[in-house]
Amino acid sequence: MTKTALITGASRGLGAALAEALAPTHHIIAVARTTGALEELDDRIKAKGGSATLAPMDITVPQAMATLCRGIHDRWGTLDLWLHTAIHAAPLSPAHFTDTRDWEKSIAVNATATSVLIPYITPLLSPESQAVFFDDPRAGEKFFATYGATKAAQIAMAKSWQAETVKTGPRVHVLTPAPMPTATRARFFPGEDRDALANPADEAARLLGELSL
Repeated sequence: MTKTALITGASRGLGAALAEALAPTHHIIAVARTTGALEELDDRIKAKGGSATLAPMDITVPQAMATLCRGIHDRWGTLDLWLHTAIHAAPLSPAHFTDTRDWEKSIAVNATATSVLIPYITPLLSPESQAVFFDDPRAGEKFFATYGATKAAQIAMAKSWQAETVKTGPRVHVLTPAPMPTATRARFFPGEDRDALANPADEAARLLGELSL
């Protein structure tokens, strides 16, 4: 039976690279807001002989996530793997210039959506299933107040879940990717030498190796 992998934030960057890397062994359930990017990902997955279910949805809409999880339950029953790469990268700014709209969107995507997804997805995971979060520890760095704080909130939730499930499963992981030339990083470090950064496909392979996948 083909294994299933749900990737939230699958359209670009690390999420897309993970989807392509897993395609030979897993049916990919790809969630992102951008339909065109998901369709391009689907083409690449099919070129590798894999298969995907595209879910052009916004993770900040609880009803949409409930519909997604119900659909996964009805079609497959369980998930073998959940990788959560979705993130909102607010523009860098001094803490005393924090923009209310950027803060609210960052909270919604980076923190609140995680607090909704964990309880929605947990019933789909067996004790042997794996859930994976990706840290980017920027909390406390200058100009990273909004991104750093909301990303730290996400990882704090993941680590609590990780501690709570040691004996019961699912197996929860928090991994730290190497810097990659993603759109998120480009917003933070415009003009840096992107050739010096890790290739997303190589980094996806390394991270999946840490999970023995």
